[in-house]
Amino acid sequence: MSTWQDLVTASLIGTERAGVPAVADPGLPVRAGGVPDDPAALLLDRAALLTVARRGGRPAGQAEPPPAAEPDPAPAASPAAGRRLARMLGGEHPDLLAEWLTAAVARDRRAPDHLLPALLDRARRTPPSGPELRLLSAQAGGSRARWLAGLNPDWTFVTAQAQADENAWRLGSTSQRRDYLTLLRARDPAGARDLVTRSWEAAAPERVMFLSVLADADLSLADEPLLEAALDDDNTQVRSWAAHLLSRLPGSALGRRMAQRARGCVRIDPGVLGPHLGDQLVMSPPDQWDMAMRRDGLLPRGGGSPQQLDDRTHLLLEILARAPLCTWTREFGRTAEQIVGLLPGPWAPVLFTGWSRAAMTQRDQEWMIALINWALAGGPTGTRLGAETLRRHARRVDPARSARETTASPGAEIPPPIRDAIRVLRFRYDMLKELEP
Repeated sequence: MSTWQDLVTASLIGTERAGVPAVADPGLPVRAGGVPDDPAALLLDRAALLTVARRGGRPAGQAEPPPAAEPDPAPAASPAAGRRLARMLGGEHPDLLAEWLTAAVARDRRAPDHLLPALLDRARRTPPSGPELRLLSAQAGGSRARWLAGLNPDWTFVTAQAQADENAWRLGSTSQRRDYLTLLRARDPAGARDLVTRSWEAAAPERVMFLSVLADADLSLADEPLLEAALDDDNTQVRSWAAHLLSRLPGSALGRRMAQRARGCVRIDPGVLGPHLGDQLVMSPPDQWDMAMRRDGLLPRGGGSPQQLDDRTHLLLEILARAPLCTWTREFGRTAEQIVGLLPGPWAPVLFTGWSRAAMTQRDQEWMIALINWALAGGPTGTRLGAETLRRHARRVDPARSARETTASPGAEIPPPIRDAIRVLRFRYDMLKELEP
């Protein structure tokens, strides 16, 4: 029977019938004059000691102070930035947490000390398949995060990636293998590519993991042969990842194939009022789906998407989302803003969504700014397709360069998608300003 249970028993049956159990602790508190003569008082003293120990989560014993954290040269984020981080950890725009951490690390700012436990606990709940938040939390936490990780086994992910080695790749779990591949990719892209090629016979979830690591890294044309070969994989997820990465890669063969398809779907009909006056975009969705499209990641139908697009419109949307955006500026000889200004009414939601997906994949800020400014000025946000695209767009466009007001008439009701986008843009703009040196 434990000491605590013995104390409870003694208190119930009385110290006259049961002795007071001893608590083997050199730090046992005593009253002035030594150990109390009253057994009841002695029992209460020992019960108080064990109560504190139980609440502290450690067995009663001699407490040793933890080692001090290493000094951290990085200055803490400003009080305003810390308050905003606390708001996100409390549930306000939690999807922007990774952006806050990325900006803090880029500006050599660390998260405030008092928020590190909440930040690390939030990162701990992130699935191993999405390690970005864990890595960013470790980087923004600095030496203090590493110190905390030594005190709490739940936070060992802070130091796990730094300790990844070849044994982790050969013998470790999927998350440990991911950590090793991520580190190798950062310091030796060619070595990481060779390792993936040699390990390609692994199970499909492992191959998906390989490509997801590449998604977090800078790609080059040296990665194209590996990704082109992955387009022939027998797993749908692997093919989808490969097509996504190739559409991000400037100058890829997939981009050229998509550009050729796209040019056959969208053209400008010159206006009758003179050059550029009354010009219109004319749409011609593809007539049929073929196996070449399948290889490039184009599916023949929406797969029960909530938008319920017909097959031809769905294919058009997917082609627009994968074609290089330079296709349009070169083809039409106009800027992104001028092209977006031609969006036709019935096709506007499809073009807006397709071009927005392309802009986010290719990280093209000029197109993002043109598209979101057009949407905030009264674009197709009333449709479910347009509203969801605007929601994602507002979280990726540079908030300092996008319009933060609408052209709605005074007194007019602002549609909820536009109102929400403006709120997110303002939040992100203030968030990034607060992190500036």
